[in-house]
Amino acid sequence: MNVSDYLQFDAVGLADLVRRKKATPREIINAAIERAEAVNPTLNAICHAQFSAALEHPASTTGLLAGVPFLLKDLAQEQAGEPCTFGSRALRHQIAERDSAYVKRTREAGLVILGRTATPELGLKAVTESRLWGPTLNPWDTERTPGGSSGGSGAAVAAGIVPMAGANDGGGSIRIPAAYNGLFGLKPSRGRVSAGPGMGEHWTGASADHVVSRSVRDSATMLDYLAGAESGDPFTIAPPEGSYADKVTETPRPLRIGVFTNSPYGGDVAQECIDAVESTAKTLENLGHTIEYARPDFDGMALARCYLALYFGEVSAAMARAAERYGAHDRDFELDTRLIGMLGRTLPTPDYVRLRQQWNDFSRALGLFFETYDLYLCPTTGQMPACIGELDTPAHLQIVSRLMLLLKAGRLVHRSGMVDQLALESLARTPFTQLANLTGTPAMSMPLHWTVQGMPVGVQFGAPHGGEATLFQLAGQLEAALPWWHRYDALSSADTL
Repeated sequence: MNVSDYLQFDAVGLADLVRRKKATPREIINAAIERAEAVNPTLNAICHAQFSAALEHPASTTGLLAGVPFLLKDLAQEQAGEPCTFGSRALRHQIAERDSAYVKRTREAGLVILGRTATPELGLKAVTESRLWGPTLNPWDTERTPGGSSGGSGAAVAAGIVPMAGANDGGGSIRIPAAYNGLFGLKPSRGRVSAGPGMGEHWTGASADHVVSRSVRDSATMLDYLAGAESGDPFTIAPPEGSYADKVTETPRPLRIGVFTNSPYGGDVAQECIDAVESTAKTLENLGHTIEYARPDFDGMALARCYLALYFGEVSAAMARAAERYGAHDRDFELDTRLIGMLGRTLPTPDYVRLRQQWNDFSRALGLFFETYDLYLCPTTGQMPACIGELDTPAHLQIVSRLMLLLKAGRLVHRSGMVDQLALESLARTPFTQLANLTGTPAMSMPLHWTVQGMPVGVQFGAPHGGEATLFQLAGQLEAALPWWHRYDALSSADTL
């Protein structure tokens, strides 16, 4: 199998070739490695290659995805004996002691692990630019970011290194790279994919693991393997009726879908993102669905504050663990990370608990919305992908430096306007994704719109808790109505990027 042939198939298609003995796993893996060696020097998507191990240790011949190459995200998807840096110099020597449940089930599917993909430090940003690994570039426009925090996975899949790759999402980190790289990305419901055995829940239930993929059926097939609790999980969810892969081929019943395009935080939304939603809404009406302009009734700034408080707490705890286990110092972390850690250490515990309890307000508001509507439709992101380095502005550095000085001086800043300003600056470009994280509900980004310059624009659908089956049904219908596979031809025909 040559690279040109390899690029024509998704993961399910490649596995079918193996089953029918039209290609061997080694031929497929060699094609993936050849593609990686051609494009990764430009994109910087893979931070830890495991090419030799992939060739020396063939995958299981069982499993619906046997013989298909796969990349893991270098954050939380631990492989025994391999590094898991979380994109941080402070954790560059961290070696996983055992496979996570995610990796165990990946192996059970028969996937062949080729390596690990780059992520921003601790997965904190919607761009993938760490001091440890450097910037990862978007294959559609190498002057722009592929998003984050699963940006390395997004770039690798869009460029054809693998048909799908590991990702996780604590604030949009599956859906944002999917939108910026022209991919399909679904964040599952809380409890759908186990965080075990090392964790009970990632980010107190706000984060979920899954994949970014070129096709809907790859995502559904992978979730069939990943779904289900491990022994001792703190939260379980009812399994679906039948397989998710089957849902993709089922026509959904006529759905009532609420549509909104205004940012929950009051910021500007790019016209391209609005156009994507409006054109998708017209297609949905033509398919027999009911479209109404409506949005869940919640306080956007309260959501932003609650989300930032989660950041503060998680980062300060992660920094403390790195210091305890690896002797890490503050200087080993990036400037923004150090600020967030300081904010976490100085946030009063009652304030953190109060903000965590407020997540209930958003869940109740969304539940009330779903009494009338089956799904919501909105932009995945508020802006098109930033240029590499664009977000490290003097104004941003000034806010960070001033807050750090105030914190070092013992000043209380958590109830000041400066923290709100930081929240808006951090989330303004991607204001639509955090709602699904704090409510634990499933949401997907689909590449249903493209600019005249040929850049992908994602749209987001959200469902009630446990509603992945409806999302996959609609995704399959829209993939047939607005196919995007041919869009990859321009990337696939490039020997290098």
